[in-house]
Amino acid sequence: MEIKGCAVIISGGASGMGAATARMLGQAGAKIALFDINVESAKKIAAEVNGLAFSCDVSNAASVEAAMQQAQEHHGPARICINCAGIVHGRRMVNSQGPMPLEEFQQVININLLGTFNLMRLAAAAMITLVPLGDTQERGIIINTASVAAFEGQIGQTAYSASKGGIVSLTLPAARELAQFGVRVMGIAPGLVDTPMFQKISPEARAALANMVPFPKRLARPEEFAALVLHIISNSMLNGEVIRLDGALRMQAK
Repeated sequence: MEIKGCAVIISGGASGMGAATARMLGQAGAKIALFDINVESAKKIAAEVNGLAFSCDVSNAASVEAAMQQAQEHHGPARICINCAGIVHGRRMVNSQGPMPLEEFQQVININLLGTFNLMRLAAAAMITLVPLGDTQERGIIINTASVAAFEGQIGQTAYSASKGGIVSLTLPAARELAQFGVRVMGIAPGLVDTPMFQKISPEARAALANMVPFPKRLARPEEFAALVLHIISNSMLNGEVIRLDGALRMQAK
């Protein structure tokens, strides 16, 4: 799909992989709309790419519907939707304080999985009404962010792994469902990415994490996630698949 001139929605665009993707797609000529609960930070990224930012809680139907309406009024219906919004979580299902509070598990699922589906369903509904483009007759593409934790979650990642595993599992059925309309669905499963979360840990801990990656022995850069997004958009044969971006990393139990 041609990126230049396309309306793009990126959830979680205020920082990390979402912000890097906004910058790269903006450089390619896309019209960027960022959805983030941290709207002030999102506005700073939007200003860099001559885009827009809207306050949005992806786990709330009304919030996403309102943000979608505002974005569409400015840029028209989006042909590209990138789901980067999410939270991390680490807690054993049962520890010395007892079982994990159910509310914690629900929060992770609500934001990571339900939030992804919430934006997907609305973006897809708008995309299928658009005029198909080019030889492939493509109308749009949705790219979701999973994690290697979906495949080999560590101890303490039951909630997080479940949320990301759900994103992996919905990729193929969603792609099959939307194929008749010329809308593709893809996923990216990053490994260890140098996002603001990792900037809070010590240099020694960062080095230990980087050493876990077979090659290259470092944390992935957000720009590498963004570069993969650009390739997926441009390569119409990529559909219904989740691509690992992890330097051959396979997580151990702990």
